Amino acid sequence: MPKYKDTIDLYDDYGKRIAKDVPLEAISPLRNKAIQKIASLTKRAIAVNLAGIQNALATGKIAGDTIQGKEINAPLVDDAKKIADDIKGMVQVTEGDDTVVHVKNGGKSLIVIIPEDRADAGIEYTTGFTTVAAATTEAIIDRYKVPMYKANMVKAAVWGKYPQTVNFAGSNIKSILEVPQNNEGAGYALRNIMSNHVVALVKRNAMQGTALSSIFETCAAYEMGDAVGPFERGHLLTLAYQGLNANNMLYSIVKKNGKTGTVGTVIETLMGRAIDDGVIRVKETLPSGYKMYTTDDLPLWNAYAAVGEVAAVMVNVGAARAAQGVPGTVLYFNDLLEHESSLPGVDYGRAEGVGVGMSFFSHSIYGGGGPGLFHGNHVVTRHAKGTLIPAVTAANCLDGGTQTFSAEATSEIFRDVFGDMPEFNSPMQFVGAEAKKIKNKL
Repeated sequence: MPKYKDTIDLYDDYGKRIAKDVPLEAISPLRNKAIQKIASLTKRAIAVNLAGIQNALATGKIAGDTIQGKEINAPLVDDAKKIADDIKGMVQVTEGDDTVVHVKNGGKSLIVIIPEDRADAGIEYTTGFTTVAAATTEAIIDRYKVPMYKANMVKAAVWGKYPQTVNFAGSNIKSILEVPQNNEGAGYALRNIMSNHVVALVKRNAMQGTALSSIFETCAAYEMGDAVGPFERGHLLTLAYQGLNANNMLYSIVKKNGKTGTVGTVIETLMGRAIDDGVIRVKETLPSGYKMYTTDDLPLWNAYAAVGEVAAVMVNVGAARAAQGVPGTVLYFNDLLEHESSLPGVDYGRAEGVGVGMSFFSHSIYGGGGPGLFHGNHVVTRHAKGTLIPAVTAANCLDGGTQTFSAEATSEIFRDVFGDMPEFNSPMQFVGAEAKKIKNKL
């Protein structure tokens, strides 16, 4: 028997139903093998920039510095297939295991997915990065017979400045995840994925980007102990409705308001849906005629509100084609919703608070970066767990090129190397299919 009474219909980013009457637990990271695979690939899939390494070795420009007299001419791009075979021979545990090494972009890059057995042999998620970096270094040194006194150039071209720097500054090996030293605390690894990376992985599909960010944030909630006991259902409801378009709510609200709608009309549509579905009801009508609403299910109301937040962002930022509007939209959507409903906004007020701080840090007086650089680990955005970053990603997917730090500038390698993987570019269909498969088992 399922733990929760909730059942949902799952729809894709075209408003097409994937699965009907799915138990809520079918989308839990604890039960859904597709979500588990997404999490597994996130730590095991590594991009190798062979063209970048080749150029660094040929010019001596390593990790931001130039070292003259130790240049190395190694035709890595032309020999990409040989390098791939060399790396696979070192990375795989047994012949025919789940190790993957693919040549991409005409030899300019590789995708390497280390086997589960190798990942499970250690504790830390950096095994993917360190294994591929070490294997790439060895493959280059061995294949081109790099002498001992030049081998350090290969190491620096691959690993970057590490360990002189905390992170792998200047590395030509890229992981979707940041190093643990950059995480805010326990369970923040999947929250420390920059929004632009997700934008690149889904190739700017706002619905799929919302889904992938929501999956990452929900898995993180389980890692940090947030989704245990009475809090689990709330996280799953948010993932279902905001991330996976449960009951086609997100798609239908955006479609209804897409042409001429505003943040205010999105709230009107959301309120009407919540009333019709019996999620909220009038508690009291004041002498002025103002209606105060109440609910018997706050987690479900929160999930509905989270859907409205993303819909408002899609409508508002989609019209402007400028992601800078996301913090203001999040702030005022929640402010207006609280006034309209007399109920708490998304994440019980935390999303609204984040909207204030994010405006300042993203493009106001401080202006340190842009919405694309934010993630759930950021000092400003980490407070609204699971509900804020999906909205930020939706905005960045819809940005029309207004940002200095665009996804193409910061995360292009993830699009080029991982962009054709269904686990990353169409998570709604991938997770929905698995939920349909296991629903009767629950």
